[in-house]
Amino acid sequence: MSSRLDSFYPVICTADVAASRAFYTRHFGFEVTFEADWYVSLRRPEPPHYELALLDHTHETLPERYRVPVRGLILNFEVSDVDAEHERLVGAAGLTEELPLRSEDFGQRHFIVAAPDGVLIDVITPIEPSASYADQFLAGPAGR
Repeated sequence: MSSRLDSFYPVICTADVAASRAFYTRHFGFEVTFEADWYVSLRRPEPPHYELALLDHTHETLPERYRVPVRGLILNFEVSDVDAEHERLVGAAGLTEELPLRSEDFGQRHFIVAAPDGVLIDVITPIEPSASYADQFLAGPAGR
């Protein structure tokens, strides 16, 4: 990239902007920073202020051949206590598990729920990977 990157966030093409807005604000603490009937900008209030946007998949700002709802997208939410989040989201809020809470050899304890826009939400706490996976992690900020 030749110029400075000032921001980066996903925009989810959804068939129901209002339902998606309600899901991300209610369950994941996003706040609305801009709202129209066809587009909503969301932001987490505490630093580092993660952002997410929702766009009506039929809106004219999209090239016509791409005006379809999102498919095949997973958003990872890394949290400090996945068991507590599981109790909050599945136990108390009644969200349906698409993948039950479990620990993986590759270094995650996680579960998956689905947003009303069809996006899968993978809620994760990193754990120590098994010996067979430990050597595959690279050193540095993204590695272990």
